[in-house]
Amino acid sequence: MNRSLLFVPADSDRKLARAGSAGADALILDLEDSVTAEARPAARANAADYAKDKDDVWVRINPLDSDDATQDLETVMPSAPSGIVLPKPRSAADVIALSRRLDVLEQASGIEQGRTRIIALCTEQPEALFTLNGYAGATERLFGLSWGAEDLSAAVGASTNRDENGNWLPLYEMARSFCLLAAAAAEVTALDTVFTDFRDQEGLLRYAANARRDGFGGMLAIHPAQIEIINSAFSPSAAEIEQAQRIVALFEENPGAGTVGLDGRMIDRPHLVQAQRILKMSQRPKN
Repeated sequence: MNRSLLFVPADSDRKLARAGSAGADALILDLEDSVTAEARPAARANAADYAKDKDDVWVRINPLDSDDATQDLETVMPSAPSGIVLPKPRSAADVIALSRRLDVLEQASGIEQGRTRIIALCTEQPEALFTLNGYAGATERLFGLSWGAEDLSAAVGASTNRDENGNWLPLYEMARSFCLLAAAAAEVTALDTVFTDFRDQEGLLRYAANARRDGFGGMLAIHPAQIEIINSAFSPSAAEIEQAQRIVALFEENPGAGTVGLDGRMIDRPHLVQAQRILKMSQRPKN
């Protein structure tokens, strides 16, 4: 699980040089939205060079049905990136198709089969919202699901995706919730989408805190200034860790119990699941 995944335009030498010191748990080298068609050949070469011998470096390719995606994959896969971020899938069938391509490319590059993971941006196409249950069991490569509002807005012809107070409009709140549910059903990490106003630190703090409250395991980022806030929001406090350890210990001492008592409160199995999740989150690297 990664708390923060920072998008880095792969055509920017300056941003690539600074990305490693941003403190993000993972980097996503972008070959899609932030890179023009003319700049993509150089961006692919940059991404391939940067990903060599590095951990936690992902690459966002172009949509799978494009010629660009084929060139993206053929260029970057010999460098063995940690994973591929897939934009605009119409269903889990696109993730399965990507997984099959990765099988071939891993074999050709001498990479361990199944090593390359996949994050799908699962709500960027309108039809995708009707097929999200298909991600459960689609492929063992699936690492996480995230969602996006901007491409969905463009697809439906909306003039905005937020109300006058900055809150998601109902369509996008629904897409966010469906992503969270689909990730839970597939037993993978749900990653909340980017907070686009990178200068609004207070707004980001609220947004990231709400994302963790709702069940997201991490968040995408577009600027290094966002990383510290996101990492903090998705890091359990010492008090949370201590409480979780006590809950896990009580159930270990009483393996057949459906409920246990703690500080005068009844604790049941759903509390145990949440405690285990908190302890898993606490094991992430701290930047």
